[in-house]
Amino acid sequence: MGGPKSQWLTLSITLALASLSASTAISLYLWKRKSKPTFSNGESSKKIEQLEASLKGALAKCAAERKGRIRAQQALREALRSPNSDKLESSSYPMAPIAVVHSCFSTRNGTPRQPLLVPLAKASLIFDSARIPLPSLEGLEGYSHCWIIYVFHLNTDLDKLWKHPSQSKFKAKVRVPRLNGDRIGVFATRSPHRPCAIGLTVAKVEAIHGHEVLLSGVDLVDGTPVLDIKPYLPYCDSIQGATVPDWVKADNILAVASVNFSEGFSSSLAECWLLVEKKSHYASPDEFQSLIRQVLSWDIRSLSQRSRPHQPQLNTESDDDVEKIVDDFSRVESCREDEAIENGGELVSSLTSDVVYHLILEGLNISYRIDSDSNVLVEKATLASLHSKSR
Repeated sequence: MGGPKSQWLTLSITLALASLSASTAISLYLWKRKSKPTFSNGESSKKIEQLEASLKGALAKCAAERKGRIRAQQALREALRSPNSDKLESSSYPMAPIAVVHSCFSTRNGTPRQPLLVPLAKASLIFDSARIPLPSLEGLEGYSHCWIIYVFHLNTDLDKLWKHPSQSKFKAKVRVPRLNGDRIGVFATRSPHRPCAIGLTVAKVEAIHGHEVLLSGVDLVDGTPVLDIKPYLPYCDSIQGATVPDWVKADNILAVASVNFSEGFSSSLAECWLLVEKKSHYASPDEFQSLIRQVLSWDIRSLSQRSRPHQPQLNTESDDDVEKIVDDFSRVESCREDEAIENGGELVSSLTSDVVYHLILEGLNISYRIDSDSNVLVEKATLASLHSKSR
């Protein structure tokens, strides 16, 4: 049996031949119905017999080709469904991203954990015009929301996807924020660290301009590859009476007490805005400031950061320092979340309000502090070097 590519080639040739044969048969049939004989009765009868024989042969050939096409399709499905037990990773489906996300979230840090939590979170879904014909998007504007199937492309353990399950060291249980560090089966969560790094989210469809779909309420980081989108259907996607575990119902466990801005924040934002407004998803600094308030209305820090805040002695005056801090966030989270959580995850440093945290939105570095009572103070906005890398 050949590989998937040869199977696809055989299937394409079979379809082309079937189409040609069907076209020939129909043409002969229409000629017979519409043409008027201009010769003698004997010649006419002979001509009709020849045409009927030709039509019968063409139809028989079309039927045979159809059977061959069905057999080829069945063989391909079987090949994809029955991977080689010795090389599980060698069997794959022909999938590739059809679009990429241009999001207001420049990094993973600060991207909402679930969709629609931040209504002002905007993104543009840019489809590959070479692969996706423009008519493919016709009708999508009639729906208020759509599902988005995407790849967790920034996972730090993507290399495991190419390894055999026995060698991938796949973690069957993960820590979740709502359980204060307790572990639960990965398939009972929406953790990005999965055997197949595929995500599912829903967003509001704001507008469609050519190959660009404008979205809001997103939880997608900039540069996310998209595999597919589907319209949201309330009559079947919204399940009445659906139930969830009690730990999922704790909606306010990550909500902060308040979000306030320093006296100098507006002026610092105004200075930066002139440099980013042309590429921004937002029409004004005021709208952007509202986005910041919505994002920081939830405690976006990781479990380890909430339990053991970073030491306050951090020099964050340069863009290189900002980038390093963002990288440190990822490293600290991946290292510490495997450690035991002291006192059931309730340890909070008295120096919490002295720690400066950073949120990267639209290429701007937003500095803020959060005290032990979960009050957030947003201090200033500066340009971030990550801006040029994420756009």
